[in-house]
Amino acid sequence: MFGTAAYAQTAASTPAASGGLLEQLGPLPMILMMVVLGYFLLWRPQQKRLKDHQSMVGALKRGDVVVLSSGVIGKVTKVEDAELAIEIAQGVVIKVVRSMVSEVRARAEPATANDSK
Repeated sequence: MFGTAAYAQTAASTPAASGGLLEQLGPLPMILMMVVLGYFLLWRPQQKRLKDHQSMVGALKRGDVVVLSSGVIGKVTKVEDAELAIEIAQGVVIKVVRSMVSEVRARAEPATANDSK
């Protein structure tokens, strides 16, 4: 009686009878799904935010009202390659690195042509 039960257990442990390919791969499909999920939920949105921030910083011009990452609000008075001069109060101008701008509150209006003819 014991010999038959042992034979049945070894016969059931063949790959075709025990779950097939999915069970042979083990945790690999689950790990791959977590990597793909992490890509779409974490890495891809972060890259989009970075691209949006870089385009916002690249479009800064004189007269824009900006908010810095420290919370300081001011008006851009001078734009250089890597730095900005920002007036935070009457006669108080600070220089900051462009990447520290976190938000543009108001865009400067383009200068109108003075054609009265």
